[in-house]
Amino acid sequence: MQSKKMGFNTICTHYGEIEDTQFQGAISPIYLSTSYAFDNVDTKRYPRYFNTPNQEALCKKIAKLEHGEAALIFGSGMAAVSTTLFAFIKHGDHIVLQRNIYGGTANLVNEEFDKHGIEYTYIDATNAETVSKAIKKNTKVLYIETPSNPLLSVIDIEAIANIGKKHNILTVIDNTFASPVNQNPILMGIDIVIHSATKYLGGHSDILAGAVVASEEHMDTIFQVAKNFGGSLSDFTVWMLERSIKTLGIRVKQQNQNAQEMAEWLQNHSDIDQVYYPGLPSHPDHAIAKKQMRGYGGMLSFELQPGLDASKFQAQLSLIKSSMSLAGVESTILSPTLTSHALLSEQERADQGIKDGLLRFSVGIEEVEDLKQDITAALEVLKKEYA
Repeated sequence: MQSKKMGFNTICTHYGEIEDTQFQGAISPIYLSTSYAFDNVDTKRYPRYFNTPNQEALCKKIAKLEHGEAALIFGSGMAAVSTTLFAFIKHGDHIVLQRNIYGGTANLVNEEFDKHGIEYTYIDATNAETVSKAIKKNTKVLYIETPSNPLLSVIDIEAIANIGKKHNILTVIDNTFASPVNQNPILMGIDIVIHSATKYLGGHSDILAGAVVASEEHMDTIFQVAKNFGGSLSDFTVWMLERSIKTLGIRVKQQNQNAQEMAEWLQNHSDIDQVYYPGLPSHPDHAIAKKQMRGYGGMLSFELQPGLDASKFQAQLSLIKSSMSLAGVESTILSPTLTSHALLSEQERADQGIKDGLLRFSVGIEEVEDLKQDITAALEVLKKEYA
């Protein structure tokens, strides 16, 4: 399919789809076989080798959306993260990581890297000088996540990419919160892009998957580890993910708009103490976000005024769901202390600036006035308890 002049939504809808040559259906057929012929064929297909028809087609679409040469899809975001990191670092190597990253990634590093003799350093990645000073002779990877989970800090992607190139170090980014709609790190010089496809790529809270995009050379290195780790996913899930990506652009565009309006409203609300959203001029990283993002995303976090209990507030919400994940078409809210960053110690969370009362708000596609009304009603009930 010719795609040179295709727009984003057209790529989402059509690129990489499998043509139904038998019945001429409008969508990709699904191939559920786990066993394929091995003789007299051009490709020996096997699900664990990431090369079934549906897997190959979806990888082309995701690679195109992120402006990469190739992609692989995995059974979860953490499968994508762990496979990628272990593909490029080994015993005796060193990795530099942004301090405020997803709790699951930090837990992987904290629990597994010492066992494998891998050195690691957490740094404030907003300071290029700090990043450069953390590099050692055995440093192999710079790892960032922007916007970050859950405080939405924004890292200068191009600056990190330049540091990596200067020192001949691989640069890896978790682009989950932004999605390909809002930023494309490969165009800014990053080597490898990772997604928890469970989130915006899936977008309907019914898929568990991960994705990695890179050059053909880097992807071949990742594949050699991936086929041994066994992190592939079923073709039914692959097919569902392709279906979901068709609406990625229009979903995220609406979530961007809703989150911006909600962040501005919350910032001016008397019962809200602090709002974290890169689209706000008051956000410390707003200037960087404005430079490198096309939209500021559907994620924000906020803290209630002292004295208002965050857990009780969540219990009073009726439209916004208290839920573990994020980026679905429905709005959800959670406590990072109890969920995404629960595996970190209290001190580790404090080091990242994550307070127990912090609430992470994944803004969906609902009418904004309905979301405001839900929050207002919950706060009114909560304040009556303190009256």
